[in-house]
Amino acid sequence: MPFALAQTAPLPAPEAPAAKPAPYDARLLRMAEIVGSVTYLRTLCADAGAADWRSDMQALIDREAGAEADRKARLTAAFNRGYRSFAAVYTSCTPSAVLADKRYRDEGATLAAEIVSRFGN
Repeated sequence: MPFALAQTAPLPAPEAPAAKPAPYDARLLRMAEIVGSVTYLRTLCADAGAADWRSDMQALIDREAGAEADRKARLTAAFNRGYRSFAAVYTSCTPSAVLADKRYRDEGATLAAEIVSRFGN
């Protein structure tokens, strides 16, 4: 009597474990939002270094998120949210836009210092 091998469906690949959020993720998301806002405001006010903000944010996302697609998406969304929030309000460089830029850069500097001092480099 011939024996037939039972065909079974291949086992599903094990799910990658969910990445554990870093203890500073909330601050980092706020930082991404601030950088998005500053990028828009600097571009609006024709700052020569405006493109540096975007490229620096991309470098930060690449370092922090690595291959974590979900984390990369959250950081990118925060940056875009900051950018769009000011794009919806300011269409020209006004004294108010310049003041907002300064305040956001100050908040970003405070956040950066806090993240580094509390969580390392």
